[in-house]
Amino acid sequence: MKKMTMMQHFAELRRRILWTIGFFVLSFVLGWFVAPFVQEFLTIPLLDVWDDARLLYTGITDGLMIDLSLALLVAIMITIPFAMWQIWAFVAPGLHRREKDFIIPIFVISPILFLIGAAFAFYILFPFVFKFFIELNESAPVPALVMPAVRDYLGFAIGMLKVFGIAFQLPLVMVLLNRAGVLSRERVIAMRRYAIIIIVIAAAVLTPPDVVSQLLLAIPMWALFEVSILFMKK
Repeated sequence: MKKMTMMQHFAELRRRILWTIGFFVLSFVLGWFVAPFVQEFLTIPLLDVWDDARLLYTGITDGLMIDLSLALLVAIMITIPFAMWQIWAFVAPGLHRREKDFIIPIFVISPILFLIGAAFAFYILFPFVFKFFIELNESAPVPALVMPAVRDYLGFAIGMLKVFGIAFQLPLVMVLLNRAGVLSRERVIAMRRYAIIIIVIAAAVLTPPDVVSQLLLAIPMWALFEVSILFMKK
């Protein structure tokens, strides 16, 4: 393979950056058209547990700002895989086979774990959490009209999807640290009790202040922690 000069490397990097920016712009345009469907999809867990659901638009520009935010979210989610591929195509020619074998699983497994975590939050956590809060608000000792703001609800839902998606990266991080020689399997086993305490604290901090959602994050993370140990080398 012919070696490239420094200027050729910069030209190649510039070309891939421009391709990524152009792809992001097209993704944003697509996101603008699908934003209403994304909003409808994200409200499904709430509507399923609340028959008289009503969401509140608190400002005259809320509709515009929500569509822009969701379009940006869609653009980012679509562009990330494309950007990662551009990065890989740029650096791969200079990597050794062992380095490629180390990096490729990250590109493949990380998005899968993120989607699994987000799906767990959407289909398992949300029904319990939303039902708990709706029943709690409707049983208030004073007359109350439950009408969450759309922007608050979407911010909460998207935030929880991100939290669970990132939390489900735990096995990948542990196995990679183990394969890199930073974290031994024996040390992880010896510190299991402390790891469980950290998981419980993290679940309490990252989730709403109710026991159900905290357990629904802590238990999967503990299970993922135990599964990670099985894939760690001695």
